[in-house]
Amino acid sequence: MFDMMGMMGKMKEVQAKLKEAQDKLQDITVTAESGAGLVKATVNGQRKLLKIEIDETIMNVSDREMVNDLVVAAVNNAMMTAAERAQEEMKKNTEGLLPNIPGLDLGSFGL
Repeated sequence: MFDMMGMMGKMKEVQAKLKEAQDKLQDITVTAESGAGLVKATVNGQRKLLKIEIDETIMNVSDREMVNDLVVAAVNNAMMTAAERAQEEMKKNTEGLLPNIPGLDLGSFGL
């Protein structure tokens, strides 16, 4: 016979573990660079931009578009790497809680 109360308890446990794992993502930080290190972007595992560092040698460059492109590239690289690390961390922290369902994307849980 189907145990509805047991199933609800299991779902609450899974939700709590997912929330705990998501909270830990703020501790993951990733720094990526562009322009051979002229621009660096640091983001956390929750995909929040924490810091931008721009080398002073390009601060006086008249080509603003180049500087903008370098910033965008650094931020995008950091975001992509942080997303990959966050997904790995979520898989590690929730292993055994959820069934192995092909196509299940942990990104749908707030990543």
